Amino acid sequence: MLSRTADNLYWIGRYMERAETSARLLEVGARIALLPSAGHGYRNEWDSLLRATGTAAGFAKKYGDPVQRNIESYLFFDRDNPSSVASSLERARENGRIVRTALTSQVWDALNTAFQELRQLDRAERSTLEIGRLTEWTMRHAAQVRGAIDTTLLRNDGYDFLGLGYRLERADNTARLIDVKYYVLLPRADYVGTGLDSYQWTTLLRALSAHRAFHWAYGGEITAAKVADFLILNRQCPRSLLTSVAGAAEHLDHLAATYGRATPAQEAAATVRDEVAGLTVERIFDEGMHEFLTRFIGQIGRIGAVVQDAYLSGETR
Repeated sequence: MLSRTADNLYWIGRYMERAETSARLLEVGARIALLPSAGHGYRNEWDSLLRATGTAAGFAKKYGDPVQRNIESYLFFDRDNPSSVASSLERARENGRIVRTALTSQVWDALNTAFQELRQLDRAERSTLEIGRLTEWTMRHAAQVRGAIDTTLLRNDGYDFLGLGYRLERADNTARLIDVKYYVLLPRADYVGTGLDSYQWTTLLRALSAHRAFHWAYGGEITAAKVADFLILNRQCPRSLLTSVAGAAEHLDHLAATYGRATPAQEAAATVRDEVAGLTVERIFDEGMHEFLTRFIGQIGRIGAVVQDAYLSGETR
């Protein structure tokens, strides 16, 4: 496969997952903002969303203070924000247009339909667009694209590049969502175990569409240790850090088998997978949740850089 085709497919996966995560972040902020005491936390809950996506500097330069209405617009519609839902969907669709012949008609239709409906949302009066509606719309179209990929594409190298993009982006984004809750939104350490703490963990699980699955897996009360185990270490959770990085390593192993040789990318992903698989919640808490998540996000970034060098930058692959 041409490296530029692999690059386009890889970034379709990353951008679609990024669009969904930006929408989920908006839902987290909207739900937690309903708490009377939420705004008195370590940082304002809306400001924390910008920090989680790494877009705080860009927002401050354009808008100044983190006002809710501006943040909602910045995270969903603003094309100056490369992580916004609109930017991500448009870039995913453009990458799909470039490699149209590598996609089935169902995948292309799903990408193009999201793009066309986004143009309609752009023309709507913003005051009529509730966060819940925008979040549901984004997740529905993200699911349609992913469903078309999973049910119509050959399990060849193109499928693996798409899946690799999805998995790496999901690993990065799940870590950022956990960090919003654990490090930024909880007002003080002595709130751990209180009603506010439980509500925020519940909000995070709901935003990740994982609330019911969590109760199936653990039952009983929601605690920081249980949620951390579920979202970081549980292989049954489709969005957990371990599931995501293990999935990325699996796609890379498939690529190694397809091309008859391994690259440093396989080793990089396997190293992170094995490290996370060997952890316990206690060890993560001993290191510090924020410190662990920051380190993990850096590791995912390095895997992405190695993938770029190994597969996406050359003449042909």
